[in-house]
Amino acid sequence: METVKGFRDFSEEEALKRQAIKEIIIKKFKSYGFLPAETPVIEYEKFVKAGEDEIISDIFKLQDKGKRKLALRYELTFQLKRLAKNKKLPYRRYQIGEVFRDEPVSKARFREFTQCDVDVIGSTTKDEAEILKLFSEILKELEIDTEIYINNRKLINEILEKEGIKKKEQVIKEIDKLDKLSEQEVRKNLKKYKAENLLTLFKKPESFFKKYKAYKEIQELERYCKNYGVKVKFLSSLARGLAYYNGSVFEIKVKKIKESIGGGGSYIINGIQSTGISFGLERLSTITKIKVENIKCLIISIKQEKEAIKIAEQLRKRNISCFIMDKISKALDYANKQKIPFVIFIGAEEIKKGKIKLRNMKTGKEKLLRIPEIIKFLK
Repeated sequence: METVKGFRDFSEEEALKRQAIKEIIIKKFKSYGFLPAETPVIEYEKFVKAGEDEIISDIFKLQDKGKRKLALRYELTFQLKRLAKNKKLPYRRYQIGEVFRDEPVSKARFREFTQCDVDVIGSTTKDEAEILKLFSEILKELEIDTEIYINNRKLINEILEKEGIKKKEQVIKEIDKLDKLSEQEVRKNLKKYKAENLLTLFKKPESFFKKYKAYKEIQELERYCKNYGVKVKFLSSLARGLAYYNGSVFEIKVKKIKESIGGGGSYIINGIQSTGISFGLERLSTITKIKVENIKCLIISIKQEKEAIKIAEQLRKRNISCFIMDKISKALDYANKQKIPFVIFIGAEEIKKGKIKLRNMKTGKEKLLRIPEIIKFLK
């Protein structure tokens, strides 16, 4: 049976890779003083749809037996409205969870994906720089070379105001499509709002934008980022399409894929200035080259079940992953196919000698070692 279009199974190596990435991300989130949160996948439809963004048209709608209108969450940020109520500020939360969007499927876009978020409710510019530093550290550990772009919605709004453009939100959404559509297509769309000249303006050097009042906030964020040792690039056309952004916006890109791998910005929630960043686990998994640890060792019991169990327990207590099989040819074939690097043989001869045979499956070399020596070797 195939999966539903836009949904996928993950197993073995890919699942191990995703788990390893999550562990790195969670470790970094905690090291920066963020605390975990978990929220329901299903919400009331009116709560999910409380906004004006185009993305809300892509929600999965449901109905329970009581005929209540429900929906699957399409992101994690809107649930902060409930989570952040009456919290001591700053409220620093992280969350990793599945989100769902009923939209066209492509090679890099699915209907279910795992979103990784950090947010600070009650934030300052320093917090914006800090979460960019946090994300850059995660990417460094995942061996992903990226560029972080920044801009400010106040600056964009000021530019649109001076250019006499009326329908600002619609224009911002069109500008946000520059990394998805060709410049020619975006220009054509902007003509509807008499805003096509913006594309020429956005090509001007950063020094050009110093005349705008809101540019001071760009400079402040750049200064804090420098203090944190984070390299950022100003991109005047960076808009971020979501309507709730009210200050700094940022986006993270890599050369290997067209789409961004993460982004965020500052916004108001429950009347409080906040900031956050979000990135998709799937895209990180696609481009990272980190090696993941498979099952470390397969124990082959040659009519020595009791001893095999005893040795397996000793290995597991020291976080060495292993399990037991009892047919030699079948076990060796399994170890080869599953790329298990080491095999331990436990037979009457090994028990008698007080040493266990350890085979390196890659080289075929074998050693007779005592259990403490095997543990030391496999660690």
